Amino acid sequence: MKPDLGMSDRERKEVAGELVYFLADTYSLYLKSQNFHWNLKGQTFYPSHKLLEEHYEDLADAADEIAERVAALGHYVPASFTAFKKLSQIEEENKKISYKEMFRRLVKGHELIAKKYRPHIVEFQKLHDEISADLLIKRLAIHEKAAWMLRSHLE
Repeated sequence: MKPDLGMSDRERKEVAGELVYFLADTYSLYLKSQNFHWNLKGQTFYPSHKLLEEHYEDLADAADEIAERVAALGHYVPASFTAFKKLSQIEEENKKISYKEMFRRLVKGHELIAKKYRPHIVEFQKLHDEISADLLIKRLAIHEKAAWMLRSHLE
């Protein structure tokens, strides 16, 4: 049974399709943050370790919220490493790097998401989906704050 949410099938499909990319980028940034949390070394280890833990826990919760929104719109949630790798613009990390470089790359990831999905807020509103627009507004504020906190550790 398809959802009757005050949106057409086309509108729901379009929003869900964009949210799937948002999910893939969010999950990929979650994995990168957890990777860096586990492999962190350096003079500011403890506070940096705690900061990254807060960030990846938030990203895990966000991935769940985004996936549930896709499902609520009546669409399949592609939830595999293969799917996320194809859909995400967040680059994987597979080698040892300094904690400063970790933070630079995380800043880049948070900023990429903020820039990439900001235009979708208005797009979702035009598609009569203020709920998904609100989800983006809340999440982008968190990405901007995370980028600021990480940049602050680099100064």
